[in-house]
Amino acid sequence: MSQSAFYRCEKTPWTRVRRCLCFWMLLLTVGTFMLTFYVSSLNLSWLLTSNTPEDISPEDLSVYFVSYPSQYSITVDEPHRCLQERPFLVLMIPVAPNNREARDTIRNTWGKETTVLGKVVSHYFLLGMSKEEDGTESIKEQVLEESRRHHDILQSDFLDSYNNLTIKTMVMFEWLSSHCPNTSFAMKIDSDMFLNVRNLVDMLWKAPRHLYMTGMLASGASVLRDHTSKWFLPVSVFPENYFPPYALGLGYVFSLDLPKRILEASAHVKAIYIEDAYVGLCMRHLGIVLTDPPRGDLFQGMVPDETSNCYWTSVITTILKNSDQLSLVWRVYQSQDGC
Repeated sequence: MSQSAFYRCEKTPWTRVRRCLCFWMLLLTVGTFMLTFYVSSLNLSWLLTSNTPEDISPEDLSVYFVSYPSQYSITVDEPHRCLQERPFLVLMIPVAPNNREARDTIRNTWGKETTVLGKVVSHYFLLGMSKEEDGTESIKEQVLEESRRHHDILQSDFLDSYNNLTIKTMVMFEWLSSHCPNTSFAMKIDSDMFLNVRNLVDMLWKAPRHLYMTGMLASGASVLRDHTSKWFLPVSVFPENYFPPYALGLGYVFSLDLPKRILEASAHVKAIYIEDAYVGLCMRHLGIVLTDPPRGDLFQGMVPDETSNCYWTSVITTILKNSDQLSLVWRVYQSQDGC
């Protein structure tokens, strides 16, 4: 439209009406475009998120929690042994009921060290219940026979599974709190670990006897949101991005005044299935700070590619692959006794 035609249009009586109509048509066009864009973005968002871990039903959320506190009973017990032996240190080893090989290997390696640096050391294997059968003899019957022979089995009536490790840990605290009143320290240690009991006792001889926990400590560990991860937690279960400091569950040691305190905290901290992080949550609730080990290399991860001639006499724990490796490493450790 030319400028003269525009001015002629401005002077007509319908100018105001046309301008209003143009305004509303423009507004309608823009609104339609924005609405279309919004709906499209919603559809895209739905495609991207409808199958993500955060789209979880309340029923599915239950797999990330465990049934604790609850009443669990000890079905196979050594009710008087800890009181009678009055050990300085108790080693608690969670293990699957059907893993007899791991228990026998430990009994023949670091588990056979019952007096170290003049201190009594005891060990117990902690089991849940198994539904598996092995030939004509049930796992239950095997465990009972093993208990009668070795007197180092504690079994409780929860289902033994990875997701119930928190229950197993809390049952451990319950048993220690009620059965070992004269014991100074305990250690929770996995069955696939090398343990230098001598170095452990030497460290504990100089350690605090109250409100003490140490091991390989995790500080500022991220909460994993990848639903393919073994340790995934959705935001709806645990909204924080980082866990409080905690001791890795592969092996940590604590003074025997802590189990009762942690059990008290568990009444106020909802139990998640990641057991070592849950103990850290209970410690934070109590306001108790974990203690760094006296040396950072005492609690090791996997075996280094190259080890010194005195490696096994210098550490407290190291993660191994299996029981065969523990037997091999134990022979090497004994040959390094002069280091």
